[in-house]
Parts: sequence; C-alpha cells; structure tokens
Amino acid sequence: MTRGNVDSRRKRNRCFLFIAAGIILQTIIILLFVVFVMRIKTPKVRLDSVAVDSLTANSSPSSPSFKVQINALVTVKNKNFGHYKFEGSKVTFSYKGTTVGEGTIAKAKAKAKKTKKINVTVSLNSNKVSSHSQLSSDLSSGNLTLTAYAKLDGKVHLFKVIKKKKSANLNCTVHVDTKAKVVHVLTCK
Repeated sequence: MTRGNVDSRRKRNRCFLFIAAGIILQTIIILLFVVFVMRIKTPKVRLDSVAVDSLTANSSPSSPSFKVQINALVTVKNKNFGHYKFEGSKVTFSYKGTTVGEGTIAKAKAKAKKTKKINVTVSLNSNKVSSHSQLSSDLSSGNLTLTAYAKLDGKVHLFKVIKKKKSANLNCTVHVDTKAKVVHVLTCK
C-alpha cells in the first residue's frame, strides 16, 4: 500500500468515527429531553388559605345551625414545561358527608412552571344537615370540621403540538374555630 492510501483510509475512518459519535450524542440529548421535559405531570390543586368573612352559629341541641361566609384561595401548581388549561369547576364544602356549600372555580390557564391563584367566595349553611348529627356538640365545642373537594379537568399543552388530558383533585380539611371565627387548621392531601 502506498502512503496516500493509508492517509485517506485514516481520514475516512476518523470521519466515520466523528459521525457515529455525533449520532450517539444526539440520541443521548433526545433521550434526556424526552425523559425530563416531555414527561407530563398532574398539576396540584390546593386550598392555600381560607378566611372567615362572617359566621353565625347556634349550638342549641334542639336546632343547631351555622351560616358561614368564607373566602378561599385555591392554587393550581403546574410543574410542567407547558401550560395547563382547565375548565370551570365547583369546589364543594361538606360537613360529615353532607354538602353545605359550593363555590365556582373559573376557567383559567396555569402557565408553565407557575402557580395560578384563584379567589373563591363560598356561603355555607347547615340547612341540609340532619338534626341527628353531632352538629350541636361540634358547635358548642367551637370546632367545626369541613371538607373541601374539587376536580379540575384540563389539558397540558407542550409546545402547542402535544396536548394531554390531566385531572387534578383538591381534597382538603378545614377546621373552623366558631368562637374566634377563624380557620385554625387547614390540611390538604
């Protein structure tokens, strides 16, 4: 073999080596992109705070009742690289399984990697609570335990091309101090 053939062969082998290394590098970058960016997570919905605007309570054993006006801050935390568009929904407050009030969560959009905050005003009353419940003892002790539930149906939009349906659930417990007229414990799952 001549010296020229050996040099051109080395150059050709080096060129193929660089092409193979480039293909492998691009494959690794695409895999990392798919694993970390394209993975769509379910957004988190929580009650961030609940303020009692007005509260009237009657703890008499014969006809216990309450009427509460609350202002709740609902947060939708979107951890995705695309925005989350969700439809309007209702947040339902209940006492021992009986619905005592509903509030409306308006249709909105949570931007990528951001938290959307929504104010919801709800009027709660004990009209539907049966008279045989523990309402009288709860009101006289000053601790009214309510649960809040909501389901947000929407889509995560990645790069305006990929759309994936995701439903986020809100499930929180609110402990209202009826004597001080404040929420003293708020826990969400």
